[in-house]
Amino acid sequence: MKEHFRLETHPIADPANIVQGEHHRITVLDAGLVRLEYSATGEFEDRASQTVLNRAFPPCDFTVTQGADGLVEISTERFHLTYDGGEFTTQGMSVWAKGGFHSQDSVWRYGVPSPNLGGTARTLDDVDGAIPLENGILAHDGIAMVDDSSTVLLTDDGWITPRREGNLDLYVFAYGRDFRRALEVLYTLTGPTPLLPRYALGNWWSRYHPYSADEYLALMDKFAGEGIPFSVGVIDMDWHLVDIDPKYGSGWTGYTWNRDLFPDPQAFLTALHERGLATSLNVHPAEGVHAHEAAYAALAKRVGVDPASEVAVPFDPTDPDFLEAYFEELHHPLEDEGVDFWWLDWQQGGVTRVPGLDPLWLLNHFHYLDSGRAGRRPLTFSRYAGIGSHRYPIGFSGDTMITWESLDFQPYFTATASNAGYGWWSHDVGGHFKGYKDDELATRWVQLGVFSPINRLHSGFNPFNTKEPWRFGTRAQQVMTEHLRLRHQLMPYLATMNVRAHEGRPIVEPMYYEHADEHEAYQVPNQFMFGTDLLVAPITSPADRETGLGRVKAWLPEGEWVDLFTGTRYRGGRVLHLHRDLGSIPVLARAGTILPVVPADSLGGGTDPSSRIELRVVPGADGEFTLVEDRDDQRWARTRITYDDAAGAVTVHDVEGDGSSVPADRSYDTVLVGIDKADPVAAAFAILDRAQMGFELKGAAYEAIRTAPTPASAIGTLQALEVSPALLGALTEVLLAG
Repeated sequence: MKEHFRLETHPIADPANIVQGEHHRITVLDAGLVRLEYSATGEFEDRASQTVLNRAFPPCDFTVTQGADGLVEISTERFHLTYDGGEFTTQGMSVWAKGGFHSQDSVWRYGVPSPNLGGTARTLDDVDGAIPLENGILAHDGIAMVDDSSTVLLTDDGWITPRREGNLDLYVFAYGRDFRRALEVLYTLTGPTPLLPRYALGNWWSRYHPYSADEYLALMDKFAGEGIPFSVGVIDMDWHLVDIDPKYGSGWTGYTWNRDLFPDPQAFLTALHERGLATSLNVHPAEGVHAHEAAYAALAKRVGVDPASEVAVPFDPTDPDFLEAYFEELHHPLEDEGVDFWWLDWQQGGVTRVPGLDPLWLLNHFHYLDSGRAGRRPLTFSRYAGIGSHRYPIGFSGDTMITWESLDFQPYFTATASNAGYGWWSHDVGGHFKGYKDDELATRWVQLGVFSPINRLHSGFNPFNTKEPWRFGTRAQQVMTEHLRLRHQLMPYLATMNVRAHEGRPIVEPMYYEHADEHEAYQVPNQFMFGTDLLVAPITSPADRETGLGRVKAWLPEGEWVDLFTGTRYRGGRVLHLHRDLGSIPVLARAGTILPVVPADSLGGGTDPSSRIELRVVPGADGEFTLVEDRDDQRWARTRITYDDAAGAVTVHDVEGDGSSVPADRSYDTVLVGIDKADPVAAAFAILDRAQMGFELKGAAYEAIRTAPTPASAIGTLQALEVSPALLGALTEVLLAG
């Protein structure tokens, strides 16, 4: 295999961490991580696997007690293991997570499922609402297990090989509720999350539609004219020949440009690049390569097929000769024309002729490594294939239905994926197919997309199913446009969080990461932290008809919080319902937050570091933020920014690292957020004014609010007036906000 297919691995554990018998080997990798192997033949595995790359952890403190009856007990500061020395059984192998979390559920026993906080799933294809998730490595009661027994192994030359049959290879994570440490160790074991190219952090346009080159470029120009920025242009499968002779297949797989639609592919890709867009093409490789393809003859010769025979070359990624030809004959020439990365759309299951080898994992692995062969920052775009898949960003979650139920599942799905170390999901924002058109639903989905790892607008094959903002009503168009612009304004923050993700902190995290012992943190599954500073509580259900407001249950940790859209201040340490009109969803920042953004009037093409930075500061506490930048060249510049609340002073410190990554004419402006004194009476008037209800009750409710000596008194009177629960909730929020 080519040199760029070889991963750096460190699979051999320190002998000091190993406790071994004739048929078992127990490796204490960390105080909370233990590897358990059982082999009937006494042969154990020291090669890297598709999941595990590194077992060379430092020596770990632990005690071992071995009894004459074969009983083995191992204890660290985090776990206690008991093993009877025989074949692994429920009675004979257990690991207890220390910390007093739960007398039963804090014990993992071989063969017994244990409660888990969930991980993610291979795909959301054809999903309408919630689905079960695979397990992650975190559990409320402190213990979880990853089974690596059936994955393939990596060889020194960059290829793969099956395992010995019958061996067990298990990893037990026993970190209690120290969730951040558990993830840190997962990334040490399996490899870090790679850095994304900056362009991946902006808006993506995608649609299953037979665009021509002129039509696609005209659309990109219209977006620019509307002030809507995009950084990635995806071309779905109609870039290649689709309507082919059935003897060559269905047309689903293809590698030859449709010259009727794209008469000059290289000029088309160049034109997209000139507009500041990276490009991705969709590929469904399952049907192999047929004789109608432009690259057929070259590929056939390389795998020993006579081109004159027109015999199809089957897709066999388990054949290294085919795989090398697959890249070099089918993909590299298109990349030379200007394709930046591939949308790998594998939907054909998880079986190959190599036991344990999932073709999806294999494609993700080799496509990702191949994309970085020329020294550029690699990228692929494909479905999830198990623990360790975070090494191959970005994840494509599949074809979801256009329903409120689908939207309602996505925040939880995205945040919970971090429990498997998988931080870069990309969803079909707005949904893919079926369902219905609903301006409110589409707008709420875009709002969530802006505060998601990747914001990719996508639509299925239907002339009425598309996501251009101007295809919706006036208010929806306005809000979508504002939010798509906001995504690019957030580029300084997103780029910094990209580095943070590489260092071990996913961009989207459940609330319980920071508040593991707070019961309320587990009761708001759709709420999450977006990066270091933004608490997001998306609205994923229709607005109340009477108030016109969407509602979401939220939990605010202790402290003072400010909504970045409304400027409303909230006292933390409580559960409450937040209400918003179509213009925004709740996005709150704690007092002391410094949020770096690109000013609205400085948005342009591309995603390079901006010469102007606006610092949105939330007064009320001291704060600090370190802005991290490069130009996808690893020439890092770090700029520390501090806020002194008592002095009301913001200080931008000298750049550390490579200053050439910062524009020479860089300037900073400061905007204070949430400094206007709240007027709850005026806020209540605005809610009542828009409410679809009787005028008499409106007037009585407003009078009660205006004349009440305290908010509690006003709420009591509103209850006596029997205003609707939805209206009472919205009014209560503004009356008690501070």
